[in-house]
Amino acid sequence: MRANMEWLDDGAVLTGQRFGDFQRQLTKYNHCRLEGGFPTSNWRDDVRLEAQVLLAEGQFLEAVRQVIRPLAQNIPTEPKAFIDWYEGLKATGPGQGDPLFPWLATEASRGQMEWFLLQEVAGEAGFEDLLAVTQVKISERAKLEMARNYWDEMGRGAAKGMHGPMLGRLSAYFRLEPSVDTVVPESLALGNCMVGMASNRRYAYHSVGALGVIEMTAPWRAHHVDRGLRRLGVPAKKRHYFAVHAVLDVKHSEAWNAEVLLPLVSEDPRRAQAMGEGALMRLWHGARCFDRYRMEFGFNEKQSAA
Repeated sequence: MRANMEWLDDGAVLTGQRFGDFQRQLTKYNHCRLEGGFPTSNWRDDVRLEAQVLLAEGQFLEAVRQVIRPLAQNIPTEPKAFIDWYEGLKATGPGQGDPLFPWLATEASRGQMEWFLLQEVAGEAGFEDLLAVTQVKISERAKLEMARNYWDEMGRGAAKGMHGPMLGRLSAYFRLEPSVDTVVPESLALGNCMVGMASNRRYAYHSVGALGVIEMTAPWRAHHVDRGLRRLGVPAKKRHYFAVHAVLDVKHSEAWNAEVLLPLVSEDPRRAQAMGEGALMRLWHGARCFDRYRMEFGFNEKQSAA
């Protein structure tokens, strides 16, 4: 961590150089924060720093909540109506159907695909870890479905089937080495937002909504990325991560909506607002990433749709 802590003042900044500086520094901090460690003599200083970072992280999350507020004004609280609204995000949510993905499937060069994957690997906060943290103290029926989902993410006990290492194998194939200096801040912000929602219990239900919307919207994107990788000659074993998520997440989403979201809202209607906001926050960050990626590749939506 850099000695100058002025970046902590920029949590609510969502554009420009200060936004990039904040997201890079928060990414560095989160990497250290989530690693296992050992007691040290200066642990009091660590706690004081953590308190400062948590305040800045909270400003960041609240700034994003403010941005998506217009989209979150009429979230239903009746359980069935909420599920209908939530499932509608697959078609109407920010970033859905983005032309970036058909372009990746049919036109992207190997170098462009590598750059895209570099950003995606860096923005991946580790679904299984986020899920493990989020499920703490969640009610029984929802926790059981989260456990089933977690078991799938962990390869059902087989190391070769774990989803995280699958992505790692693809990353190794392309020799990707993501760092805060080679990744756009929009991608870093996506990962930081997911970590922030999962690790702060006041956003626990936001995290539930965000994780569920990943499962619901990922298959379409994964399908196109897998097509692009196959077109570029990437071996099936190396692109298995995207091939799996193009299919498995459809089942995960159906079960998540029925066994996690529905019972949680039935128990307490206030959770609908939080879960809906969390879903929108995740989709909003994704849409910002797609916009930034298209800018890197030199085309906008109208040009790509032509």
